[in-house]
Amino acid sequence: MQPFRIAVIGCGSMSKAWIEYAQQREDAQIVAMVDIRKESASALAERYGIQCGIFDDVREAIEQTGANLVFDVTIPESHAAVTTTALELGCDVLGEKPMTTSMEQARRLVQSAERHGRTYAVMQNRRYLSQIRAFRHLVEHAGIGDIGFVNADFFLGPHFGGFRDAMESPLLLDMAIHTFDQARLITGKDPVSVYCHEFNPAGSWYAGNAAAICIFEYADGGVFCYRGSWCAEGAPTSWEAEWRVNGSGGTAIWDGTHAPFAEVLLPAAEQIDGRRFRRVEAELVWDGRSGHAGCLDEMFVALSEGRKPETVCTDNIKSMAMVYGALQSAKEGRKILLSDVV
Repeated sequence: MQPFRIAVIGCGSMSKAWIEYAQQREDAQIVAMVDIRKESASALAERYGIQCGIFDDVREAIEQTGANLVFDVTIPESHAAVTTTALELGCDVLGEKPMTTSMEQARRLVQSAERHGRTYAVMQNRRYLSQIRAFRHLVEHAGIGDIGFVNADFFLGPHFGGFRDAMESPLLLDMAIHTFDQARLITGKDPVSVYCHEFNPAGSWYAGNAAAICIFEYADGGVFCYRGSWCAEGAPTSWEAEWRVNGSGGTAIWDGTHAPFAEVLLPAAEQIDGRRFRRVEAELVWDGRSGHAGCLDEMFVALSEGRKPETVCTDNIKSMAMVYGALQSAKEGRKILLSDVV
């Protein structure tokens, strides 16, 4: 495969992790840096000692430098335009979450990637942690049986300030996709419907709804229940949420911080002295890197091997549908079929 010639689109603070990652790779070269404020692109290139083209136009940057890979690190409102242009010009695209700001635009991006035969993958860095990989392995192999009830609790009170404080749905729009995407990874299942109640609790410093309860149903009758608040003061959960997966033969637990474990029902003949369960400890054997680096590693390996990355747009749109289905349910006060959203 030809070397990766990268155009970095968006030169704000988020781009630093992407640039530092690219500089570690021997098969990658940053050939363009693009920002609506060219001085920002120029300053960042100088900071990292990068000799490349400086642009304020995506099309011009790609055409003049021969870039074949785009890092879309712009604001969500710009993702659709940046990614569409890059795909049309023959580039693969690796971008920050979310794909875009509406399901209609997300569908168009998926169609564009398929029409042009290019790869568009989305950053979901919270998939790439040794503990969540171990938890997924427990759910699948520890013997808890068929999954019937999945629960995730997310209670934090970060005082970010800025745009989040003014958002209509700060929790669901800005954060919940991480937990929803983690649920898909952990269970290997996609829900078919959602009912959501969204609200703004007492003491909230957000203008919009900063808490939600979502009930997602699976085709087999199982349920994923999400309880979250972004204005919860005291006793915070992990940013990875607290998880309980109940199966037909046991339960797997992960608090988002410590190693996961499971308790599995023993056969009747082995239930001695009232002991009905055996504890199964997770094996933290995943040797990939964490966070952004782990996700980017997988993306680049996939591109090199000619396969689709784990977080390719055709998969990631299912996590987006969970967010927008929940928002629609909250607004309309009814259960929403996710097939109608996707």
